[in-house]
Amino acid sequence: MKKFIVILFFILFSSISMANMAHYNKYNKIEMEIFRNGELIGYNYYFFTKKGNKTTVTNQVNFSVKLLGTTIFQVEGYGEEKYLNDQLISYVSKTLQNNKKKFVKLVFDKKKNIFNINGSSYNGEASINNVIGNWWNHKVLQSDSQISPISGSIKEQVVTLIGNEKINQYGKTYVVDHFTLKSKDMSLPKDKRLDFDIWYDQENSRIIRVTYSRMGDWEYRLKNFE
Repeated sequence: MKKFIVILFFILFSSISMANMAHYNKYNKIEMEIFRNGELIGYNYYFFTKKGNKTTVTNQVNFSVKLLGTTIFQVEGYGEEKYLNDQLISYVSKTLQNNKKKFVKLVFDKKKNIFNINGSSYNGEASINNVIGNWWNHKVLQSDSQISPISGSIKEQVVTLIGNEKINQYGKTYVVDHFTLKSKDMSLPKDKRLDFDIWYDQENSRIIRVTYSRMGDWEYRLKNFE
């Protein structure tokens, strides 16, 4: 049974890897709502701009957690990924987390075939096999490591296919593939490690839902796309 699931996993990867950025040319926007303990607290939007063989993906996130009417945790962030065909050529982000500034500046070095990263948690080089850890991109499932879209840190990961399911969300039913995405080293502190459940639409690899537990139960739900 385990061998069968692994085979299905690689078949799925083979099918979605052929899509790459061309797969997203039909999108202008993906809207996700953010919930904590069942309460709507914010949003995560992705905007897609195409010009010839160049694609820009803009990410906006905003949420706040309140206790007895007082804000105890707040995040406001902006990011911009630029692609030439399927190659990420730059990424910049600025995030304000409880008044603490975090940032990433990434540039593709064509001569060395590497990424140069200047981030609030990491400065240095990185393999181009890394993917920016934003949920819109199904390639986050195909990499052995991801770059934090908030701080630039590099995190090794293990992705496991759980199986296919049906999800009812905002009056729609989706047939989805359910994955877990976890840090390779699960002994890391909880606030530093990856530990997510992710559901992608089986038909088109569109992100549908993300859940995790960290100071509460969090959920990102696809609400709309254009």
